[in-house]
Amino acid sequence: MAGSEAVKLVLQRADSICLTPVVLAELRVGFLGGSRRAENERLLERFLQPARVRVAAIDGETAIRYAEIFRYLKRQGTPVPTNDLWIAASAMQLGLRIVTLDAHFQKIPQVIVDYHPTGA
Repeated sequence: MAGSEAVKLVLQRADSICLTPVVLAELRVGFLGGSRRAENERLLERFLQPARVRVAAIDGETAIRYAEIFRYLKRQGTPVPTNDLWIAASAMQLGLRIVTLDAHFQKIPQVIVDYHPTGA
């Protein structure tokens, strides 16, 4: 939420927001390494409260999508981090757009990416 005003604006205007357990885990890993862990946990819990925010389950269908994306990227010689494969697989499965600061999501044609370079 602090990394990009453009992403913050997208999230504020969105009718619905869907996160995966992978995104929550990545956030919490960051909290563990920071000096504002309790504050960040409170902010995250507040962010998750509105009805327009939900956490999607990762299931067998997600795993099938993961495998398809992994195989495609391997053939292309353009791997991306494992956690981001799970995020992309969830987005692909649910027909969701990924709002991100990470350019490597643009390597994945199976998903819609709303890329916001850092500082943009």
